[in-house]
Amino acid sequence: MFVGDDPIVEAGTLAAALAAGREPPTLLDVRWRLGGPPGLADYRAGHLPGAVFVDLDAELCGPPGSGGRHPLPEPAGLQVALRAAGVRAGYPVVVYDGGDGLAAARAWWTLRWAGHRPVWVLDGGYPAWLATGQPVTTEVPAPVPGDVTVCVGGLPVLDATAAGRLAGRGGLLFDVRTPERYRGEAEPVDPVAGHIPGAVNLPTGVHVDEAGRLHDAATLTDRFVTAGLRPDTPVGAYCGSGVTAAHTVLALHRAGRTDAALYAGSWSEWITDPQRPVATGEAPG
Repeated sequence: MFVGDDPIVEAGTLAAALAAGREPPTLLDVRWRLGGPPGLADYRAGHLPGAVFVDLDAELCGPPGSGGRHPLPEPAGLQVALRAAGVRAGYPVVVYDGGDGLAAARAWWTLRWAGHRPVWVLDGGYPAWLATGQPVTTEVPAPVPGDVTVCVGGLPVLDATAAGRLAGRGGLLFDVRTPERYRGEAEPVDPVAGHIPGAVNLPTGVHVDEAGRLHDAATLTDRFVTAGLRPDTPVGAYCGSGVTAAHTVLALHRAGRTDAALYAGSWSEWITDPQRPVATGEAPG
């Protein structure tokens, strides 16, 4: 349907694929807001024809706790949710969100981690679809149950120990939160401010343009190289709870670094153990 290894699909390309009618992709609407409310109301007000709403918090992540605010989902429960949404083994999936790409990136990452391919992210999300004059609907589909089998390990994951080791022993761990949170000057969500010692700050917002669309591969590569990434450098990313960092992993994939790892527990898990060190200030520490 879509060619190449690019994990991003444009609205016009998706519209043409849907119009062709030959094995159209499964569409997952994962609109989401940090702290809620869930995106279900947005979905009900209008969505891509045939799209099924999937709740990022309740279905694509585990319950918050010692593993962070958005830990990895339990495989069996994830499989139930994906099958209910109509995801079929080996058949294409396109995910989209409200436009910033964060929830869609975490959904893309979760599907890929669960062993499903191919998966694409709609660049610019729902607003991009509207901007190109494509049709929307309020009709809620009843998808034929899928047969996808979740087999985790499709993408690399870091736990807290591995994240600390990557940051301190020759790898590159990107902290993709805002500079203020990285420096420990402000922490609006978690009870402890600062960053993982050795992590390098690269806010994920630098990867998109004014419309929230991901920059091209060459631009992304230049940004990552400027931040210190080299071809032989192991790389990973974390954020507050593992959602925003998935967007940086998506950008790394577009730039050709398909080995990039996600610290899914991220800062919200790191600080649950008071023995783990915390750095503050501009420098990685």
